[in-house]
Amino acid sequence: MKTIIVKLDDNNTDMEALKAAGRIIRSGGLVAFPTETVYGLGADALNPAASEKIYAAKGRPSDNPLIVHIYRLEDLYEIARDVSDAAVRLAGEYWPGPLTMIFKKKDIVPLKTTGGLDTVAVRMPSNRVAAEFIKEAGGFIAAPSANLSGRPSPTDASHVIEDMDGRIDMIIDGGSCDIGLESTIVDMTGEVPMILRPGYITGDMIKAVTGQVDHDPAVFGKMSEGLRPKAPGMKYRHYAPKGDLIIVRGEREKVISYISKGINEAAGAGRKTAVLTAREDEDAYPGEALKISVGARDDEDEIARHLYGALRQCDDEGIDIIYSEDFSTPRIGQAIMNRLIKAAGHKIVDVAGTGGTGTVLLPG
Repeated sequence: MKTIIVKLDDNNTDMEALKAAGRIIRSGGLVAFPTETVYGLGADALNPAASEKIYAAKGRPSDNPLIVHIYRLEDLYEIARDVSDAAVRLAGEYWPGPLTMIFKKKDIVPLKTTGGLDTVAVRMPSNRVAAEFIKEAGGFIAAPSANLSGRPSPTDASHVIEDMDGRIDMIIDGGSCDIGLESTIVDMTGEVPMILRPGYITGDMIKAVTGQVDHDPAVFGKMSEGLRPKAPGMKYRHYAPKGDLIIVRGEREKVISYISKGINEAAGAGRKTAVLTAREDEDAYPGEALKISVGARDDEDEIARHLYGALRQCDDEGIDIIYSEDFSTPRIGQAIMNRLIKAAGHKIVDVAGTGGTGTVLLPG
């Protein structure tokens, strides 16, 4: 398949290109497009055969539900039932934006799109190119992240091209994404809103609008075997680099000691290592390792934007072992660590001593 690549941004919303992208969607094809979070791989959400193409292109398990993207609030009522007052208030505060809400679905939404569930996840992106594309495509775009299943999500068009060139009909190159982490997902089908995936819209922000909020245990633990995931990213290993990723947490000096020891041991065995580090710690590690600064520790937005790109850089460099510092920052640290923990397959070392010993924790 020949993949068409067009470059668009807020200053160049080429309507002819967007109309062409819309025609691809209407005819059952696939188009990757930018959003403020990560790039999405879009298909007609109301066409079950088109949704099946998404699963095939990504190599994605078919019980992993897709998010339906809309460009105007009134379209929510076309696909969702029992939209609560709390959901309307959240939409008024955070739509368009990086928030996905789950509702009971209407029959118009095929089970192929929802992973066999009777619920539908809905989001309204704030990215202007995304909104115009969704409009031209008919208003309902099913879209997971535009990467091969399990790989780090794409935050730049180059990542999409790497994974999807030759697999899909078109890639809309909108440059780098502003946020760099997938949207917050909130289940609105119960009495209390429940966060299934943390993101840029935090629990405190949701609670300020709805008065209460819960977190699903799967946010940081492993999902129980045999259960269907209620939202993307809950069940399967996600965001993962090819190398072995290990998160090390504890006091700064002990973390540096533990990782440095691991780097030296790996170098002796001929294995390539990398460290995902805050800018302040970049010079603290041995020169044998690839040191990747994801940003200043007090700049959470910078860390979020650079996280997936750093994991992909490790793949490009053929890294065998990746160590990551803990980025449990105050505001969106929960979302950052949720992605890192899943990428690491829940491999976490809690450092226990200055000599560099630690305990590996497998949450869940």
